[in-house]
Amino acid sequence: MAENVLEKIIKKKSERLIDLKKKRPIESLLEHPPDSMDYINFKETIENNISNNKISIIAEIKKASPSAGIIIENYNPVDIANKYYKNKATCLSVLTEEDFFLGSLAHIYKIKSKMIPMDPTSMHIPILCKDFFIDPYQVHLARYYGADAILIILSAVTENIAKQLYEEALKLDMSVIVEVHTKDEAKYSLKFTEALIGINNRNLKTLKTDTNTTLDIYDILINHKGPLISESGIKSKDDLLNLINKTNIKTFLIGESLLKNIDNNSIFSVL
Repeated sequence: MAENVLEKIIKKKSERLIDLKKKRPIESLLEHPPDSMDYINFKETIENNISNNKISIIAEIKKASPSAGIIIENYNPVDIANKYYKNKATCLSVLTEEDFFLGSLAHIYKIKSKMIPMDPTSMHIPILCKDFFIDPYQVHLARYYGADAILIILSAVTENIAKQLYEEALKLDMSVIVEVHTKDEAKYSLKFTEALIGINNRNLKTLKTDTNTTLDIYDILINHKGPLISESGIKSKDDLLNLINKTNIKTFLIGESLLKNIDNNSIFSVL
């Protein structure tokens, strides 16, 4: 039987959370919030682009992944964030999972506190905490470190946990991306009326990608009032434009393709 990568990640995340909740109970997060942190409305930023018929790119920051291994040896998330910002990325997605993506929640805080805005009077760029959320405690943790949005992967949690994560995030004024990969997940995701819905072209159990996943699922989600996102497997400007031509999606989450060539990537030319 093929190895289920998602199950391995969730198992490790569950083990980490047991220790972390003992060391940093939720009360400590509520009693000692970090120094002044600027929070930005992630969903509204993308909705404004859609209203103006503009394309949005959520540019991903990660050191490694189970499918690609180490992507960037000399990894500096703040430097990457600044490069994305100069290339006019709409939002950032920061991988914070520790064991398989070699991320850290501290990277969000560093980016928020050390990024150099092009306009000193402007707010920074909104940040998605990209992790495997399985416990509402993680929502508070993400907010504590400065995240503006969280990701709920429907294939990783029960319907009850997904609902808890969603409601907790909304209470904290965070945006939520509900991620789907199958038609059944897409149908269920419509219950999350205030969420952005992301179609992941990558099967998290096998790690295979196919951008036709977006095309297969799009019709189910066409009447969702929030933004739709196509995620993963977008390797070129042509891939992105093909999805735009075949759907009404104008928001894309892109990682490895950007990370491998940030300075001269034609994908940014669509912005």
